[in-house]
Amino acid sequence: MISFLSGGTGTPKLLRGMRNLINDDQIAVVVNTAEDMWISGNYMSPDIDTVLYLFAGLLNTETWWGIRGDTFATHRFLDQFDGGEFVALGDKDRAVNIARARMLWNGATLTEATAALAKTLGVEARVLPMTDAEVTTYVETDSGPMHFQEYWVRYRGEVDIDGVVRLGEEHPRATPAAIAAIKEADAVIVGPSNPVTSISPILECEGVREALEEQFVIAVSPFIGDRPVSGPAAALMEARGMEPSSAGTYALYRDFVDVFVQDVRDACEVPGSLRLDTLMSNERKAEALAWELMAIVRSARQKRV
Repeated sequence: MISFLSGGTGTPKLLRGMRNLINDDQIAVVVNTAEDMWISGNYMSPDIDTVLYLFAGLLNTETWWGIRGDTFATHRFLDQFDGGEFVALGDKDRAVNIARARMLWNGATLTEATAALAKTLGVEARVLPMTDAEVTTYVETDSGPMHFQEYWVRYRGEVDIDGVVRLGEEHPRATPAAIAAIKEADAVIVGPSNPVTSISPILECEGVREALEEQFVIAVSPFIGDRPVSGPAAALMEARGMEPSSAGTYALYRDFVDVFVQDVRDACEVPGSLRLDTLMSNERKAEALAWELMAIVRSARQKRV
């Protein structure tokens, strides 16, 4: 089994390529939940849903969020009543959020609700929330803390920020299922997701770093030079007091990573890193990167035997 730490769109792109090499039931994904939020009475878990929809064959891979071919009648109709929603939820996507909210209101944990959704959608991979506790990423602005979804979706990241904080449970505990997925894997791959908002929340859950230190871990940088492949990673890393580069990313992972992968075009030098083409602009390139990573895993496994 190969386990992934995932959030945003970078790691799901790699997962798309990996699915061409190994069966879904041999993949586990520990997913960031610090971008979750209640919206219009429903529970939205965007990073979990991107992974669920990918494995269910439903994901809109043009946008890397939502369901392919979804309609937005409810979202548009709602505009006339109270100003609408800043997140464009498709009708089928909203149904998933409604189902999740019902389960949570009825006492299910997020892990249990995710497993139920996965079963209904026919997902064979293990899709695991990082924690069942409430923990949320906020950016610090002149007007006070702002939910990450508002910062990135409503304002497109065009807001001056001077910090990134996690609010909610002070010391969230990783779920037993998430820890087991790390410990029982042949290898763990930290995908090219945002280090601050997608991966750090997972690493901050109790038990995760300790489990990773005992595993063979590959981490893929989301940067090419001083720019991330997509998203607001650079601005968020600066706000967090980190260097916005592959070097800054490696500094976050260095205590547990065995192989650090940089893009072949990356001008930043991280000593000992492996250079590969990490720009997954299509499924074929994602599969090629997955092949390279699996070759590393097989080599490491042979050395351990």
